[in-house]
Amino acid sequence: MREVSYFAPTEVGEAVKLLAQHGEKAAVLAGGTDLVAQLNYYEIKPSALVYLGGLDLDYVREEGGKLVIGAGTTIAHLLTDDLIAQKFSVLAEAAATHGSPAIRTKATIGGNLGTASPAGDMIPALMVMDADLVLASSKGQRTVPIQEFFTGPGETVRTAEELILEIHVPLLKGKAVFKKLGRRKAQVCSIVSTAVRLEMDGGVCKDARIVLGSMAPTPLRCSKAEAMLKGKAVDAALVAECAAQAVAESTPIDDQRATAWYRAKAGTALVARALAEVAGI
Repeated sequence: MREVSYFAPTEVGEAVKLLAQHGEKAAVLAGGTDLVAQLNYYEIKPSALVYLGGLDLDYVREEGGKLVIGAGTTIAHLLTDDLIAQKFSVLAEAAATHGSPAIRTKATIGGNLGTASPAGDMIPALMVMDADLVLASSKGQRTVPIQEFFTGPGETVRTAEELILEIHVPLLKGKAVFKKLGRRKAQVCSIVSTAVRLEMDGGVCKDARIVLGSMAPTPLRCSKAEAMLKGKAVDAALVAECAAQAVAESTPIDDQRATAWYRAKAGTALVARALAEVAGI
């Protein structure tokens, strides 16, 4: 095994300088729950590891009508944070389904985003709330809407010289839920997941977000299905039609967890259940 340099910067500026210096040869290490497995199986072979644990990026705070979540915030922290519980409960719902207690203690929200798995548990919850990601490099910072961040399985618009610094979540109106189906009840990668947010005025939908996980090469926002709901009175018939349309926008595949046929059937039922819950029908 070739020699690997290890760096543990204590400031963001130092970290991004290291990434600029090593570029594609560097791997970013936070909780390590995904990266260590990749290293062990020689799926990646970096010449430098840049550990982010000393950057103090584990925080949740409210600023200017939005939540600001540090990329180093652990999944376990999300489950115990009062602001998350009060103002972003859908993220807590997603966090509760993520891995085991041991994994949640180490895994970070930034790592879940950076891994860019189509089955990433935190991603649908962030997408239904129109989150933005703040990326930092030696050249400065830029903000990317989460819907534009993912480009394929394991692929994002983040360059090798950038790190995910923060997630900004606007405190939007409406109720949101997260639902996930796996091959067992816990510690499982999803066969299909969904997050749904509806802003209701009486029985009429004013705004809608529907996101599917594990149903396309990237987490998928179902814009055509959302449009079916806006300005409409939501009833059981519309919920069923909308759920079918959401799945019709996806491209499920056969893999070791499920067939595409099963994903489509299960996804339709899961979206319908989520829509009915948030619409109160």
